[in-house]
Amino acid sequence: MPLSPTVKHKPVHKWVDITLKSMFTMPTMDAREEKWLLEEGFNGVENSEYFVAREKLRSGEPLAYLIGTMPFGPLTIALASKPLIPRVETEFWVTKVLHELPFVPEKILDLCAGSGCIGTLALHTFPSAHVDFAELDESHHETIRENIVRNNLPLKNTSINGGDLFEHIQGGATYDLILTNPPYIDPALDRTQTEVKMHEPHLALYGGAKGMEIIARIIREAPRHLAEHGILVIEHEPEQCEAVAKLAMVNGFSVTHYPDQYGVLRYTILKRLS
Repeated sequence: MPLSPTVKHKPVHKWVDITLKSMFTMPTMDAREEKWLLEEGFNGVENSEYFVAREKLRSGEPLAYLIGTMPFGPLTIALASKPLIPRVETEFWVTKVLHELPFVPEKILDLCAGSGCIGTLALHTFPSAHVDFAELDESHHETIRENIVRNNLPLKNTSINGGDLFEHIQGGATYDLILTNPPYIDPALDRTQTEVKMHEPHLALYGGAKGMEIIARIIREAPRHLAEHGILVIEHEPEQCEAVAKLAMVNGFSVTHYPDQYGVLRYTILKRLS
């Protein structure tokens, strides 16, 4: 089924939009964030822990870290290890891809998994599938495990791997679907707010020269890990579309770029050429 850019998905909680705006467009903390910190994090009780958290919020620490969870589609994603905070743009494209696949995937890989939000949503959508998670920073592995369990999904249908990209994928596995939100920010183009740079993991943000170093490796290495009908989906900056397309074609993929809910070209679907 062709993917349509017109479907819109709204986040579960109102404070998600507030949080994301504070990360990218709002230069100072908003009183609404304090309200949502109090209501979501402390059940409306202004105790000493709340006042400590409020001061951290005022100093720029992300609301999602202070509350400790983040909605992602129908799921609640824990952030105890402080992985990259899931963005609503990522939720949008992952939801669209999963619901508009032309087949039911049996094996799925969440590459550069971070919190595991992408793979966890994939498992929620296809509970009989086997979902692998690959995340270099092993401090996030317990967070991934927690997110599978807290969302009542079958842990036995998953494996969590460390290593550099595909390095520790067990048995040279091949996948029907690989989903990835890799580090892709170009340091020279960097639009990221100061608070994000201060608090979120740089390992998950910056993708080297032109933001393309990790993306290029994924595209080159992915064919060895995809089934014949397999699909690779990559999130990236809109300025990277041309470079992604060139790499994809050299490595035996067809490519189609798609916008996020804001009309920004945000992700590319790569299909193996027969």
